[in-house]
Amino acid sequence: MSHSVRITGTGSYLPKKVLTNKDLEKFLDTTEEWIFSRSGIRQRHIAAEGEFTSDLAEVASREALKSAGRQASDVDLIVVATTTADQVFPSTACLLQNRLDIHGCPAFDVQAVCAGFLYALDVAYRYVVTGASRCALVVGAETFSRILNWEDRSTCVLFGDGAGAMLLEAADTPGILSSHIHADGAFKDLLCVPVGVSTAYQELLDGRAYTEMQGKEVFRWAVSTLGDAVIEILESNGIHQSEIDWLVPHQANIRIINAIAKRLELSMDQVVVTIDQHGNTSAASVPLAFDVAVKDGRIKSGDKIIFEAFGGGFTWGSMLVQI
Repeated sequence: MSHSVRITGTGSYLPKKVLTNKDLEKFLDTTEEWIFSRSGIRQRHIAAEGEFTSDLAEVASREALKSAGRQASDVDLIVVATTTADQVFPSTACLLQNRLDIHGCPAFDVQAVCAGFLYALDVAYRYVVTGASRCALVVGAETFSRILNWEDRSTCVLFGDGAGAMLLEAADTPGILSSHIHADGAFKDLLCVPVGVSTAYQELLDGRAYTEMQGKEVFRWAVSTLGDAVIEILESNGIHQSEIDWLVPHQANIRIINAIAKRLELSMDQVVVTIDQHGNTSAASVPLAFDVAVKDGRIKSGDKIIFEAFGGGFTWGSMLVQI
């Protein structure tokens, strides 16, 4: 049985500690203005010692449930997108399931880095549209600060920690109109943490699992690929860009966001931008940005919205949603 799938609740959480560009000047060979001019970032939130990805996910999830008017017991699927799981196993989704006192339903993590939330949303959407789930909790949560080399000014200035959540439910009216996810592992070395449990266990133990990025190449590919992704959305739905009310992009770099808006012929007034306050929160960035715009009233019932994201892998995706 096929259903429409709607986003019925949203929630988010940002750690209390704020790290500004001015703070970074104190221990990095950089300036506040240099960081902002190249990325659009002014500050980012950093998880406290002893504050983990599952902690962030739990707060965002409870907020999403509350906004949807649902109890945790209504949830019959949990999908968490994260690159920074609490443990090797169990999954962060299982840890979250236990925190929420939910028992028996499927719970698993999705790993597609910055595109992870769109991957998780795509999976949950397909569960609900086929009737395999009625009420799915989808979370993007990261403590990305834990996989940064704080001596590498080319990467550590860009990322932050946070979590965002959405509740998806079967509905009779249109919601998610189409979803498209892609990957190409040929570019695996351009943006990565090059160590893992299987390949370099000792480096993990020594705390040397750091994000590496070839910035210029990643920027070029992100602009091109995300531009194509939003065109794919328009063409597959037979709509014109003038019918789009909002773009909620992955918050990686303001120059990438500007380039996508230009290609879509969207005014920046129609683009939700949170990168200045949050930095790049990887899998959390799209649901965080969406929650901000829902809460401040910008996004209204009936609006057509494009989500898009690009991450290491390379992974990327786009989704068209009607609220």
